[in-house]
Amino acid sequence: MLRYTVGRILHIIPTLIVVIFIIFFILNVVPGNPGRVILGKDADAKAVAALNHDLGMDRPMLERFGTYLLDVSKLDFGNSYRSGRPVFEEILAKFPTTLTLALLAVVAMSIIGIPLGIVSAVKQYSALDYSLTVTALLLASVPGFFLALVLILIFSLGLGILPSMGAGTPLHYVLPVITLALPNAAFLARLIRTSMLETMRQDYIRTAKAKGAGKLRVIMRHALKPALMPIITILGMTFAWLLGGALIIEMIYGLPGIGNIIIKAVHMKDTPVIMAVTIFLAVLYKLIMLAVDIIQAVVDPRLKNRLG
Repeated sequence: MLRYTVGRILHIIPTLIVVIFIIFFILNVVPGNPGRVILGKDADAKAVAALNHDLGMDRPMLERFGTYLLDVSKLDFGNSYRSGRPVFEEILAKFPTTLTLALLAVVAMSIIGIPLGIVSAVKQYSALDYSLTVTALLLASVPGFFLALVLILIFSLGLGILPSMGAGTPLHYVLPVITLALPNAAFLARLIRTSMLETMRQDYIRTAKAKGAGKLRVIMRHALKPALMPIITILGMTFAWLLGGALIIEMIYGLPGIGNIIIKAVHMKDTPVIMAVTIFLAVLYKLIMLAVDIIQAVVDPRLKNRLG
């Protein structure tokens, strides 16, 4: 297992180099003038040219790419064109908000989705099952921005019991977490239902029932554990996605997270920030997927033996 873990960590390096090159190439092809972005559109042309020279923009792309890789290896992502601050410091300042939002959303979707999925599987073809299925399909189909606006209208503007923007108190996270958790909980419930129904058709489940095992024991001990594998994968992938994919939700609720940074960076053509956030999220995604594999190996010893 240790050898597999080390191998996966080392595999991040070439993957990261490819990701950096692709983003670096795209940002160099897209029209833009760093000197003009920093100094402003009314700046003198000579001053802009001089700044571009200082930034190395007149050097060949591959040479600049090599220099950038060397800087990244030292955790030097350059300074933001917009604020002038080191990019890595800006990311670290905003990341706790995004991390908190993602963790709370995953916990909430688990609390909602797992029990509903189990109930739906146990009560297959019942009125409750049909009701949960229809509700899950509706929630999974609602766009996140629309759900966010509806929640703001009801709980902030209508009832006035929850704040609609900012991140000053724990209450500020309630609506964003609900917005992210409900659609994902609906998907998780459907996944658990399908996985458990498939497991409950296996011979060893019928054997356990024939031996007199109680219904709750069969469900919790024999049916739920095999269904945990896809659940762990989905939770890991959802967590990784939420760290970088909740951009619109962060903007709607005014949360000062990673999404706020990347949207402003794209608007301002702040290349160092775009590059750094992409690299940061790529590394996080690979590490989270590695953690998912390790957790699955702990849950299923057979997988641990295959991984070595």
